[in-house]
Amino acid sequence: MEKLIDLIAKLSAIMGQVEEAAKEQFKFNELTLTQMHYLETINHLVNPGITDLATEMNLTKPTITVIVDKLIEKDFVVKVRSDEDRRSAHLHLTEKGKLINQMHDHAHRILASLMTKRLTATERNILIELLDKVVKEMSKG
Repeated sequence: MEKLIDLIAKLSAIMGQVEEAAKEQFKFNELTLTQMHYLETINHLVNPGITDLATEMNLTKPTITVIVDKLIEKDFVVKVRSDEDRRSAHLHLTEKGKLINQMHDHAHRILASLMTKRLTATERNILIELLDKVVKEMSKG
């Protein structure tokens, strides 16, 4: 188990370095990794409301609102009033927010390449199956 803990720590550090390097390459140093994760989740949910985002991220609406307001202030997100229900609003990524997601995807592709470049096709498939199993178990909450 100690070996696994050590590997997770090393993998986490490498992931942070790759994402930080991508932020610098794309000149988005003003964003934290947490804010990038919010943008990624907003993109994944396709224009969610605050409640949807809070549920997905397992956080309170006030916490989500504070971070979303900062993302709006930095011009990464806009709130758009719902046509069906004028009391609610949906979060949309701005062009700048979409570019961040492209950069984040780029960092993920680099990580996937780094993780698999020395693996055979069989080893790659086994890694994918194992990671899929782990992620599904962890997602259960």
